[in-house]
Amino acid sequence: QAQLTYRCSVAWPTWREATQHALYGPDGFYRRERPGDHFRTSVRASPLFARAVESVARQCGVGTVVDLGAGGGELLRELHRRAPELELIGVDLASRPDQLPGPIGWTDRLSDGLVDVLVIANEWLDDLPVDVVEIDETGMPCLVHVEPETGAERLGNPPGPDDESWLARWWPLDEAEPGARAEIGRERDSAWADAVRRVRRGVLVAIDYWHRRGDRPPTGTLAAYRAGRMVPPVPDGSCDITAHVALDSCASAGDEAGATATLLTTQRHALRALGVDASLPPRTLALDDSQAYLAALSQTTQAVELLDPAGLGAFGWLIQTVNRALPDVLARLDTSTDRGVVRRTR
Repeated sequence: QAQLTYRCSVAWPTWREATQHALYGPDGFYRRERPGDHFRTSVRASPLFARAVESVARQCGVGTVVDLGAGGGELLRELHRRAPELELIGVDLASRPDQLPGPIGWTDRLSDGLVDVLVIANEWLDDLPVDVVEIDETGMPCLVHVEPETGAERLGNPPGPDDESWLARWWPLDEAEPGARAEIGRERDSAWADAVRRVRRGVLVAIDYWHRRGDRPPTGTLAAYRAGRMVPPVPDGSCDITAHVALDSCASAGDEAGATATLLTTQRHALRALGVDASLPPRTLALDDSQAYLAALSQTTQAVELLDPAGLGAFGWLIQTVNRALPDVLARLDTSTDRGVVRRTR
């Protein structure tokens, strides 16, 4: 591990303050590191994921795909290989990856007034820092403060009025026991709403670890990863700090920002609708063309991982459109078996 120059100006900041500095400060984790070096994403699991994204772009008839939080550019490289006619743009605070093909654009912020665009935010929202609250012994919610160098915690003051309002609406703690925790997603809502406002006509898709009201984890989801392993969350700049996303809250923020239609479902449902199939190839193919059989079997293995309801398949897909309808293949998606899924059209 490289020697870090990380220093936080506050001895005991809140988790949001500490994580913001640890991930995005001058020497922050995401200024130096690529996500793919530290945790496995759907993009790295299989090119079938990029094929599904391409399918959404085709269904929408867009000419531009923007990867929000593009990391190492893996999704963009695969899309360029599959569909070189698409305009591809990566948005990330990190520098442009060395191996990125020349035609792919790279910037540190999402442009305004985007038209005929598909914006993909794959595991972007979960890396936007959140404040953590914990119920103290008197039953009151208090902000959790953290010592950046060690990860030690202590409780501080109650959250402010805006955060209290968010908690009351999206993560109520009225009957919670001491020690119960919540992660305040208000900043994530604002970030997603800002992305929606920047699209004049198009589709936005947020894909992430998630939960919804009525199914929030009682002790929160704060976690950290380094070199492919889960490690104790210490906001010292040496690891990724993440927390699951209240995608139902983000969906509401997107609606208020002007989204025309909303679909909230799971990756398993969405990818199956987009043609990702985990069926075994016919055994007769093994006799007729062994190489084709092995290739088809490899794709099946990859599809199984992407669709796993206990793994990547459980990710949430928040799909919102601006001044257009949902793509037909997703508008027809049967969500009746997916508890808590919402579909809204203005």
